[in-house]
Amino acid sequence: MIFAIFAPLLLAIIIPFLSRWKDKIHTGWLILPIPFAVFIYFLQFVGSDFQPKVFSVDWIPSLDIALSFHLDGLSLLFALLISGIGTLVVLYSIYYLNHKEQLSHFYTYLYIFMTAMLGVILSDNVFGLYAFWEFTSISSFLLIGYWHHRERSRYGALKSMLITVFGGFSLLAGLILLTIVTGTTSIQGMVDQADTIVNSEFFPFILTFLILGAFTKSAQFPFHIWLPDAMEAPTPVSAYLHSATMVKAGIYLMARFSPILAGEPYVFIILSLVGLVTLTWGSYMAVRQTDLKGILAFSTISQLGMIMAMLGFGTKVALFAAVFHILNHATFKGSLFMIAGIVDHETGSRDIRKLGGLFTFMPVSATLAIFGTFSMAGVPLPFLNGFYSKEMFFKASLDNTASSPFAETLVTIIPILAVVGSIFTFIYSMYLFFNTFTGESQVDELPKHPHEAPKMMLLPPFILVLGVLTIGLFPTIFNESLITHAADAVYGGEANKDIYFWHGLIPAFYMSIAVVVIGAVMYLTKSKWDRIYHALPGRLSLNKVYDWIVAKTETASQAITQFYMTGSLRNYMVLLLTAISAIVISVMLITDGMNFDMAETAPITTSEVLVVLFMAAAAVATIFARNRIAIILIVGVVGYGMAVLFVMYRAPDLALTQLIVETVTVALFLLCFYHLPNLNKSKTTWFTKSTNVIISVVFGLIMMVVGISAYNGRAFDPIAQYFIDNSYKLGGGDNMVNVILVDFRGIDTLFEVAVLFGAALAIVAMIKLRRNKGAN
Repeated sequence: MIFAIFAPLLLAIIIPFLSRWKDKIHTGWLILPIPFAVFIYFLQFVGSDFQPKVFSVDWIPSLDIALSFHLDGLSLLFALLISGIGTLVVLYSIYYLNHKEQLSHFYTYLYIFMTAMLGVILSDNVFGLYAFWEFTSISSFLLIGYWHHRERSRYGALKSMLITVFGGFSLLAGLILLTIVTGTTSIQGMVDQADTIVNSEFFPFILTFLILGAFTKSAQFPFHIWLPDAMEAPTPVSAYLHSATMVKAGIYLMARFSPILAGEPYVFIILSLVGLVTLTWGSYMAVRQTDLKGILAFSTISQLGMIMAMLGFGTKVALFAAVFHILNHATFKGSLFMIAGIVDHETGSRDIRKLGGLFTFMPVSATLAIFGTFSMAGVPLPFLNGFYSKEMFFKASLDNTASSPFAETLVTIIPILAVVGSIFTFIYSMYLFFNTFTGESQVDELPKHPHEAPKMMLLPPFILVLGVLTIGLFPTIFNESLITHAADAVYGGEANKDIYFWHGLIPAFYMSIAVVVIGAVMYLTKSKWDRIYHALPGRLSLNKVYDWIVAKTETASQAITQFYMTGSLRNYMVLLLTAISAIVISVMLITDGMNFDMAETAPITTSEVLVVLFMAAAAVATIFARNRIAIILIVGVVGYGMAVLFVMYRAPDLALTQLIVETVTVALFLLCFYHLPNLNKSKTTWFTKSTNVIISVVFGLIMMVVGISAYNGRAFDPIAQYFIDNSYKLGGGDNMVNVILVDFRGIDTLFEVAVLFGAALAIVAMIKLRRNKGAN
């Protein structure tokens, strides 16, 4: 399993080398077998007798952190979607992207993202999950901004990263609190301690942080604004990230922790309310759009809201329907994104106002779009998988119970919002299909003369539509082998296991009929009521709020930077020393670090006092010196005085090191300062001088107090005895200092040497550059 997870990442490393032959063979053909092989690997686990699998590799054993991977029904469903649709997206991109594009960049980012998503849904360790979670944000940022020469692509990429990374930090906080409460980093271990988590005083914070992480990633209101702008990415990216994978990461997170959260009143209120608002608002705004991918973007927001609401309901039927709709949505939405890309690719436009009558020119694409749009609309036909999960959603919306007055009100309005959101879903589905493929043709307004796409480009959406029909006609096969196991993992037990078309004349069926009838009437009369968008949202826009926050943040950061980046060394020292002093004093006061015990300290001798006074006099003399060379020599006296103290304290090795370092430092400064002009000290005010004195005295006293406090107060047991006992036994050396540096801290020393080596190379390069300029 571990190789299956990291295989796309390993391939991403060599993709730049494979792309050298892109003029002879499209890079996509060379890398297509990998996601398909991963899909076949996970496909072998599908079956009615499936049992969860666990794989683990030590990562940081000292912190009990391992790369643990857990394959259950839920992660298997997502793994099949990620690898299966990933294979189709790569095949589709071969015909969508020209070989003159930067294919190495595109496929490298895509395969990094594939590994990141597999890691998210398979990780059992929470910190492994978080690492992969952030990799999805970074790789999606690169994919959305693939056409970086476009301003809108850069804007959309930055917007998606800022919002999702904010959620990622929130998720990290929640995972840390979960680890503290449960004492484990395993998600399955946390699920086993569900009662401990729910009864913890940290539970409100855990819930808030997890929900923020899920809402930002899965584009829930009001964080949904990044998804429409992410449509600036190439269509293969939209079909992959924004229909089947990345946007469902937040859904996966809530589903994974559902055994812990389901049944909690606040979880029901927050997830149900936000999910239904997202469903209604997303479907309402989709009808307003004129760009094909814009319509699909808001429809994705709407569908994600519906799934989130069902996870909030927390009942058997709702959780089963949520898992079922994850699969259904991936099939019909993935196909529709690809069809939209085909329309754009073959006509040169995605503007629905310029399209129309394309059924004549693109009959295969139009036929595939029929099944995708009607399934998305939830039309009650037995061969459309979307209707099955939509009717389950209606049934689940009627089966909720209230535990508070507010929840009772919410229970009452849940079916209403479900129907309203679904009506607009029906409208935008019909709007998407009929306004594109039927009606009067406007060929003259299109940049290209429309024609059908190549057969191999039609194959990926055809396979996804075939999935729509197969699931619709044979739902039991998918149910027993896959969906049931996924639902059981979400519910934490046996979830509802029934899928069939006809449930009888129940309220959910009447709700479906009402959606179709009212939606059809509203679609046919759209021109008479769509002026409502001038009032709602009108000029109101969450995008303006986002832009205002970003602009103000940049302005504030610029002002703060200009405040301290003045170019004055004195100002830098004042700020640094003041900050250090404030922090140290605060910590010492909080930790009671001002208690001093001088009983065990060694007596101070006259010779030590004389050396220290000599050093202090030299330090003070630097203030009055008028020449740089004199200042360096006086400072050298302070350094040599320190070496004398080391000798007096019987540390000859430290004294020798201090002498060498001080000599080299003084010599280097003298060589440099010899070429500088004479020192002209600027006149300073009494305020500046007094400030300098205060800061200097305070900082010096603080360092003295810290030294004395460190001797008397120890928060931890000293490690000196460990080195005394083990230096010879483990390191094989009599010189303890050398053993510590070379053996116990060998890696530190290695990196220190590497830093010096890097600095030396930089100096050599600068010298050569200067010589070359001089030669010219």
